[in-house]
Amino acid sequence: MAQSPVRRVTPAERTPADPTPGIERAAAIVHGDLWSGTAKTGPGVVSGWHHHGEYDSIIYVVEGAFDVETADGLTRAEVGDFVHIPAHTVHREGNSSSDPAEVVLVRRGTGPVVINVDGPR
Repeated sequence: MAQSPVRRVTPAERTPADPTPGIERAAAIVHGDLWSGTAKTGPGVVSGWHHHGEYDSIIYVVEGAFDVETADGLTRAEVGDFVHIPAHTVHREGNSSSDPAEVVLVRRGTGPVVINVDGPR
């Protein structure tokens, strides 16, 4: 019997990924120029400033709130919302809810996945 091309990754099989202060990321499937995983942020927490280099990021909010601050302002997303963060966009993420936040991330690009910086220019 041939092996199925379908791959399953359980929560226990995810690996810690790409540290940024305030965010707990875990990689699920990394395949070529695609990166997927999750990120968790505690209630009231705001991450450090960073960007994702050549990677465009698509985020789906599973629980809590997902706030994205850039030099241009603040975008707030809630459970069920999708957010697109273009490559090279310096931002920080926050959770303005009183509950833990979790998002599912899918990124496409090459090079380093996370570049921590001092702030927007």
